Amino acid sequence: MPILGVPFKYDKTIKTHTKFVQDVRYAPSGDHFASVGSDFKIFVYDGKTGETLGEISDSPHSGSIMACSWSPDSKLLATSAADCTVKLWDVERKKAQITWTLGNGVNHQQVGNTWTEGDSIVSLSMSGDLNVFDKRVGDKPARVLYGPQKSVTAAVPATSSTFFVGTADGRVLHHADDGYDYVGGEAHATLVTGLGTAQDGRVYSVGLDDRLREIEGKSYTPASFTTAAQPKSVAVGGDSTVFVIESETIEAVRSNQKVFDLALKYSPSAIAASGNVVAVGGEDQKLRLYSWDGKALSESATLEGNKGAISALAFSPDGALLASGDSSGKIVLYDVKERKTVTSRWSFHSGRIHSLAWTADGQHCASGSLDTHVYVWSVQKPMKNIAIKNAGPGGVNAVFWLGDNELASAGADGRGQ
Repeated sequence: MPILGVPFKYDKTIKTHTKFVQDVRYAPSGDHFASVGSDFKIFVYDGKTGETLGEISDSPHSGSIMACSWSPDSKLLATSAADCTVKLWDVERKKAQITWTLGNGVNHQQVGNTWTEGDSIVSLSMSGDLNVFDKRVGDKPARVLYGPQKSVTAAVPATSSTFFVGTADGRVLHHADDGYDYVGGEAHATLVTGLGTAQDGRVYSVGLDDRLREIEGKSYTPASFTTAAQPKSVAVGGDSTVFVIESETIEAVRSNQKVFDLALKYSPSAIAASGNVVAVGGEDQKLRLYSWDGKALSESATLEGNKGAISALAFSPDGALLASGDSSGKIVLYDVKERKTVTSRWSFHSGRIHSLAWTADGQHCASGSLDTHVYVWSVQKPMKNIAIKNAGPGGVNAVFWLGDNELASAGADGRGQ
């Protein structure tokens, strides 16, 4: 039996470019292929022989050309370049038909593109934004698609179909049916450590830049509050007071003014609020309940049962139950009024609990963990659960409910599920 090799053989080397070749693409017809490179040049070749048919040099790019793609009919070529432009070329005439300019700076440099089946051009910015172009319009993208570019570090629902996410690069994004939009205004300078929602719909964010920010609608308000130390997390009480935990302190903020602070003898690691009750979990594995009278916090109870540093807390919607997750993967459910354990059997996770979220009826609680899994737990049947394995590669940092039956998660991979 003869030994068959690969169905091709070496034919020639083409040395048209003087610097790195960044992309080579065949036309769908197979009659031609094109190459683009760091020398700002575009060449077209015969698809069968490799013969160089010529350079497209009319109205050239002024930066490295990073990508090219052919139209479905093989007559047009789109190129994306580091000069922040996308160009559409008539290959036969070797002329530029349209030039789209995206802006200035590194974030607007274009690093990839493709031609969709719907005859649109999509070009990728260095920032991660996807720019969708209609070849009938020559001044700006028809649409820009945004999304988290770093790990999602926090998330909260806004309505039954919209939500906010905070990311490791300091940005907060709003998601609705038509996709993501960046929250308008000045972003945090670095990682967003927490998001909280007030009853009036306002959203509050804290970041490692030591700032508490307020979001109204889809934009930051001009006001902000500078925290005394790096904030670990945030929660909003029934009177819209914002509680921020730091290394050894709880700060209470209203209308961007500090109204109270409490020095702690332990290191807080998680916080949640319901009405006038504030729950704070500690690195010492203890859960403390505080009462808020609008002016000061007073400790009312200490609950024990977790086996690791408390890393996530969530009150049920009516405030009657409190779920407490820890670094060992264990979740303890408490009766808030009776100050007693309801169940400590929610312990199927094998890594730190990052997030807890309740259904509107308070009968089920979802958890997301460093172990990449999501579980849905039942109050009435504590031994029963729904496991969603490997929901977030790298770890699930946030879970939240959208409506009664739709659960969302997000995490280290920067994606939502």
